[in-house]
Amino acid sequence: MANSSELRIARRMDEVGFSDIVQIRNKVMALRAAGTQVHALHGGEPYFETPDAIKYAAISALVQNQTHYAPSSGIAPLRQALAEKVNRKNRIPADVEHVIATVGGSHALYAAFQSVLDPGDDALVFSPYWTPIGDLVRGAQARPLLVPTTTARRNGIAATLEQFSTPQTRAIYYNTPQNPSGVVFTRAEAEEVAAFARARNLVVIADEAYEDLVYEGEHVSIASLPGMAERTITCYTFSKTYAMTGWRGGYAVAQEPFMTALRKIVLYATNGVPTPVQYAMLEALQTPESEIRMRLEEYRRRRDLLVQGLRAAGLECEMPAGAFYAFPNVERIHRISRTAAEILLDKAHIATIPGSVFGAQGEGHLRFGYALPVDQIEAAMAALKTFLG
Repeated sequence: MANSSELRIARRMDEVGFSDIVQIRNKVMALRAAGTQVHALHGGEPYFETPDAIKYAAISALVQNQTHYAPSSGIAPLRQALAEKVNRKNRIPADVEHVIATVGGSHALYAAFQSVLDPGDDALVFSPYWTPIGDLVRGAQARPLLVPTTTARRNGIAATLEQFSTPQTRAIYYNTPQNPSGVVFTRAEAEEVAAFARARNLVVIADEAYEDLVYEGEHVSIASLPGMAERTITCYTFSKTYAMTGWRGGYAVAQEPFMTALRKIVLYATNGVPTPVQYAMLEALQTPESEIRMRLEEYRRRRDLLVQGLRAAGLECEMPAGAFYAFPNVERIHRISRTAAEILLDKAHIATIPGSVFGAQGEGHLRFGYALPVDQIEAAMAALKTFLG
C-alpha cells in the first residue's frame, strides 16, 4: 500500500492558481447569506436575463428529444451558422471546417493554449489581462511574458513586443476589447501586432469575448487581416452578448493544423457542448443586430454613470472604450489594490476586484463592473462618495 506522503498531483499544476475573482465572488455570497447588503460591482455578467427565444429553443430541443450524443465539434446547423457569422461580421475567412463549438469561451482559450504551447515556450500577454490567462499559459507548462498595454500604445506596439520577446516566444495573447481596462485596440495597432506575428512566425490567440461592446472606435478581428487567418485561433463566447454565462456556450475559429488539435482537446475534455445548449446557441445567432446595438447603448449609459460617479468621488478613471468594466486608480484608498478592495468591501460594502490579480500592471487600480441595473450603480456610487467624503 502506498504511503500517503508519496502521493502528489502532477507537477504542472504547481504553478496554476485558483481564480481570485471566484474567491471574491464566494466572499460576497457569504456576506449576503449573513444578511449584509453588498454593492456587487465585482462581477462580469450582463445586466439582462437570457432572452426568452433562446430559452425556448433549449426547451424545444429537450421536448424533441435532442438529448443524445451530438458531434463533439458541434451540430452541423450551428457550425454552419457560426461560419456564416464570422465571415459576415468579423471578416474572417472560414468555412464549417474552421469552427468548433466549445463549453464557453474559457474552454476555447484553454484548448487554444494547449494546442499551441509546448513546455518551455513563452507567450506574450498584453497586461493587465483577464486573470485566468496566466494560469492557462502556465497550465501548458509555458511562461506568460507580460507586455504593458499602456507602454505598448505609447511607445509602439512592435517595439514593445520586441522588448519583451525571447527566443522561446511562440504565441501572443491578444484581447480586444480588454478585460479589465476596457481598452480597444485600433486597426493600426492590430496591424502592428499582425506584422510582428508574421515576421516572427508566431501564433496569435485572439480573445473577442466583448466584440459587441465597443463604444469608441471599431472592433477589428485580427484574423481578418492579411496573412493572419492561418496563424490565429480566435475565441468567442455567447456569455456577454446574449446573457448566457451559465449556459457555457462558446466557439473557436482556426485553420489547420490547429483545428485538428482543438478537436482532440474538446473531444477528450468534454465530448462537446450539451446538445440542447447548442440549439440555444443557434437561436442566439438569430438575434437582430439592432437588438445588440440597443443593449450597447444601455451599457454606454451605465458606463457613463459609473465613471462620472467614480470621478465625483475623487478617483481618477479613464473612460473605457469597450467591455463593461471601469479600471480607476484607487491609490487614494490604498496603494495596494488588494487592501483597497478589502477596505471598500468591509467599510462601504462595495465589492470590486483588485487590479493586481490582472497582472503587476494593474496594481493601484480596482475593477468596477457596470453590467448592472442603473439603480444599483447609483446606490454604489452614493455609498462610495459617502465613504470617501
